[in-house]
Amino acid sequence: MDASGNDSRYAGRLRAALTDLLVAQGAIHDQRVEAAFRAVPRHLFVPQVPLEIAYTDDVVLMKRNQAGVAISSVSQPTVVALMLEQADLQPGHRVLEIGSGGYNAAMLHELVGPTGHVTTIDIDQDVADRARRGLDAAGYPEVQVLRTDGEFGCPESAPYDRVVVTVTAWDVAPAWMTQLAPGGRIVVPLRLRSQTRSIAFDLLDGFLESRSMAVCGFVCMQGVGASYERYVPLQGDLVSLTFDEDQVDEQEPPERVLDQPRESAWSGVLMNREEALSDLDLWLASTLPGYCVLSAERRALKKGLVTPVPRWGASAIASGNSLGYLTARPAADPDFVELGANAHGSAAQDFAQLLVDQVSQWDKSFRGGPGPTLQIHPAVFPPEQLPPGFHLNTRHSQVTISWP
Repeated sequence: MDASGNDSRYAGRLRAALTDLLVAQGAIHDQRVEAAFRAVPRHLFVPQVPLEIAYTDDVVLMKRNQAGVAISSVSQPTVVALMLEQADLQPGHRVLEIGSGGYNAAMLHELVGPTGHVTTIDIDQDVADRARRGLDAAGYPEVQVLRTDGEFGCPESAPYDRVVVTVTAWDVAPAWMTQLAPGGRIVVPLRLRSQTRSIAFDLLDGFLESRSMAVCGFVCMQGVGASYERYVPLQGDLVSLTFDEDQVDEQEPPERVLDQPRESAWSGVLMNREEALSDLDLWLASTLPGYCVLSAERRALKKGLVTPVPRWGASAIASGNSLGYLTARPAADPDFVELGANAHGSAAQDFAQLLVDQVSQWDKSFRGGPGPTLQIHPAVFPPEQLPPGFHLNTRHSQVTISWP
């Protein structure tokens, strides 16, 4: 029996099966990351769930706030593997993890080895204590665990070769860049217009440039760096729009805008039902004024208020009197759908056409390509010297999204 009272041989078999699954699915490519997954006993970091749950490819929620919102979790193994491979950790690296829990920190230690050093921090003392217990039980006493606000990093152990952020951030804190060694890398789940992607940024000459990105989901950052989206209800609580923190000037449509006649337009662009919309969503977010995300309850679909939208929400545009959103209809081939747009309000026809025009532009110019590059410059950087592209301002940074 292991320290938690579980059958360690059974846990080992489950851990091996999970790792085999991640390799077979293509979630793990790096043999060193594979070895870390085979070594770290995940169940010791989620002792409140059965072994079978601990070794499923799913997130384990660990703590909610008084409003019932999840504020701490042990990440889905697929996402852990993604970020570890994005970080490209090497033996001897010094690493700062922002947002703790213990499991990922143990993985980091496996990858940097005895010559490296891992510091993991969390703003919540309960989370830091849980991480410390799990790391000790799993045999990683060398990992440093501190309770502190991640916005400020951990200067006493800097500089770091890698900063790995495991909470959703809307901004890159200045401390993360200043505590990064020359040529270092930051991997962070960054929210851009209500869309979160794990992005690997390399530190160049005073700015960050993306090297890879993938859609993901995490609990939100707390403390000084916390940021919140703006939710606009429509039709009571059946439909809602989401604007990001920088969109303070975006207008909201009338609460009953969906009662107005619907205008539809179709792009002729076909997509396999399994094909991701993430690049298209980011393209629309970086080209359309009034961009937002529309989410709908199942009851709204049954009532015919909106036509089917993805469960994670649909790209939309809004003004003070109109609303348009991306939708789809079945194609002749049952494996495909045709992308289109619905719109309501006085500008409905224009909104629907604008959306499908941008879908067509993305299909012709960017679909299947490498995707955009992001650069992050400090807020004090002269705006006229920014590279061409779509620019948005966060609290501390200027973000540029450039499509090749």
